Amino acid sequence: MTKKILMVLTSHDELGNTGNKTGFWVEEFAAPYYAFVDAGVEVTLATPKGGQAPIDPTSTLEDFQTEATHRFEADDVAQAKIANTVILSSVNESDFDGVFYPGGHGPLWDLTDNTDSITLIENFLKAGKAVAAVCHASAALLNVKQASGDFAIKGKAVTGFTNSEEEAVQLTEVVPFLLEDELIKRGGNYQKAQDWHAFVVQDGLIITGQNPASSALVAQKLLAHLFA
Repeated sequence: MTKKILMVLTSHDELGNTGNKTGFWVEEFAAPYYAFVDAGVEVTLATPKGGQAPIDPTSTLEDFQTEATHRFEADDVAQAKIANTVILSSVNESDFDGVFYPGGHGPLWDLTDNTDSITLIENFLKAGKAVAAVCHASAALLNVKQASGDFAIKGKAVTGFTNSEEEAVQLTEVVPFLLEDELIKRGGNYQKAQDWHAFVVQDGLIITGQNPASSALVAQKLLAHLFA
């Protein structure tokens, strides 16, 4: 049986009140996407609004390009998938073996409180299926609850973009909240490595990565879990 992974991307493209654009971070989509595709996994892309998933323009700058991003640039099939994502409310956990949330600043605005996303993640966890997120996309886990009513990340080892990394990109005053602080407030056992170093933690069904450098490792952990 072919394994199936759902990738949930942001639809949000405004960087607070700065007048600048945001969206998903290309590398955080591309590296995991190709890890999945190359492993023979069927990938479906979804966003809250459906259609074109917005790309953070900063992530397309030369400094942030990798082998995976160059592959994406030349890949008409992947480009078409990004342009035609399915609407998040239309997808069902039962159709997939796992879910992956790429980061970028966009998810802070539209995936933290999104009821479709929250319900979807709760259903994946209830079904014993892994949920993976990298960088700012760990925000999608913030308001997910267990059947007991406790936050799903309470007592769980988690990571995500650090306060100091946010400060380094000078967006501390722009973002709606600091992810590190909020993960801790929900009772998460927040862990981190040095800024910009690859760091991933898995606690049961929850797999999280700290920053863009961690995206391929998060994908590998999800694949290892699926094929275990």
